[in-house]
Amino acid sequence: MRRSPRLWRPSSRFVWASIAAAGLVALPVLSLGLTALSPAASSIWPHLVANVIPDALANTVMLLAGVGLLCSLIGVGTAWLVTQYEFPGRRAFEWLLVLPLAIPTYLTAYIYVEFLGFQGPLQAALRAVTGYRSLRDYWFPDPRNLAGAIFVMGIVLYPYVYLSVRALFGLQSATIVESARTLGAAHGTLFWRIGLPMARPALVAGLTLALLETLNDIGATEYLGVRSLTLSIYTTWLNRGSLAGAAQISCVMLLLVVALIATEARLRGARRFTLSVRQPRAVGRRLLSGRIALAASAACALPLLLGALLPMGFLLQEVLTRGLLHQFDMALLRNLLNALLLSAGAALIVVALGLGIVAAGRLGRETWLPALARTASLGYALPGTVLALGLLVPLAAFDNLVADTVSALFGVNPGLILIGSGAALVIAYVVRFLSIAISGIQSGLARISPRIDDAARALGSSSGEVLRQVHWPLARPAIAAAALLVFVDCLKELPATLLLRPLNVDTLATIVYGHASRGMFEDGALAALLIVIAGLYPAIILARAGGTKG
Repeated sequence: MRRSPRLWRPSSRFVWASIAAAGLVALPVLSLGLTALSPAASSIWPHLVANVIPDALANTVMLLAGVGLLCSLIGVGTAWLVTQYEFPGRRAFEWLLVLPLAIPTYLTAYIYVEFLGFQGPLQAALRAVTGYRSLRDYWFPDPRNLAGAIFVMGIVLYPYVYLSVRALFGLQSATIVESARTLGAAHGTLFWRIGLPMARPALVAGLTLALLETLNDIGATEYLGVRSLTLSIYTTWLNRGSLAGAAQISCVMLLLVVALIATEARLRGARRFTLSVRQPRAVGRRLLSGRIALAASAACALPLLLGALLPMGFLLQEVLTRGLLHQFDMALLRNLLNALLLSAGAALIVVALGLGIVAAGRLGRETWLPALARTASLGYALPGTVLALGLLVPLAAFDNLVADTVSALFGVNPGLILIGSGAALVIAYVVRFLSIAISGIQSGLARISPRIDDAARALGSSSGEVLRQVHWPLARPAIAAAALLVFVDCLKELPATLLLRPLNVDTLATIVYGHASRGMFEDGALAALLIVIAGLYPAIILARAGGTKG
């Protein structure tokens, strides 16, 4: 008798987690492509090419260039100061400079418009001192433009560059630097000829994360009047009712993301440096004194003041002086509970999937598992608006299929199960932030020798028992940190939350956005302050660990 062909069986049950995660990330991209190529989209494309895409693309490119330049200047400059020199406050600045990561870009935009506005404290103080009465009497910078958007995003996103470059500067061998100093190299020569070239891979990696966050933003660009690709997707979909047109703009934006990632890979791979097998001796910091030491302290204090202390102080002052603590009522508690439940649910799923993907890479024998893990990590590169648009069509189709089937069998219409319950939003969170869990868990499991896995398997333990009894206890701190980072990022996420949240369901981010859209951001200061407080602890964890997410 001829034997029936044997069905494929994975070498580890965790391989299914890698397959599911990669498929989940690929789903919105495939959906966008099909929607953009649909017959209904053919008549919209000429209008988009003529009237929408050129200006939006030009604004987006200029925004990315400006934010990238500002993040590089602040991030690299402060990282070089805290790793190479000793000056007053250096130890505190080393971790305080990460605090702007706790504040979302859209909150910073709302705060600076209020702070720099005509009724804001800065202009009020200026009029009180000079006696001016109206804007006709003096000139004052307006943040509602492209330059304002570059400034707001740059002072919030520079810690991505700072953390990456600081880690590389700290690993430089003292032998190289001391040899250069012996040969007469000045401070500037050490930076341009040794420090910066060796840190270039880290600079490019951190800069890519900052630019991806810039692409994801919708609240700041909309509020500051910059018509970016992200904002064009949002307005084309919701204001003009054209899903196909929004999908076509999303595909243009995806091409920009692919170009950004390809450039990052090319620049990082073009030049590589290796360290000695032995632990290199750290570079001794040069002691600064006098005016130079004060200038170094001021250079580190200024981005900290503009990116963290001023926004936090403004929110706290608004809450206290306006008596907004009375807003902490049942309505705010309900919205806070919505945000906590959605974020906690997504964090649990993300960590479970990430743990399965990393375990599959360690315990599985399939050669294509690393490619699946890389695919699953690409969700962070998808802006929230693009991700929401890509998930809407397949999830709505699934909801309609289930509703039609249940209605035909039982005569009951269950409604929109995924989109109407918040499950669609959780799925979007999972796709977008899965890379954070994969990166964090990989760093935790990398400290566990593969020989321990082999010994456990030789003693008869299954892959599930190895994960439960070996990996989980040893990597638990890294897993907990990854879960915390995912939780807070879900709490702050605005674009996907705006587009996929169920009707009559608000979170802290959407409350703040709603107040700002009505020109009354100060009324949402309490919700904004809660978001900032939630982001402080993960930012401090990143500062202490000296690494970046994603």
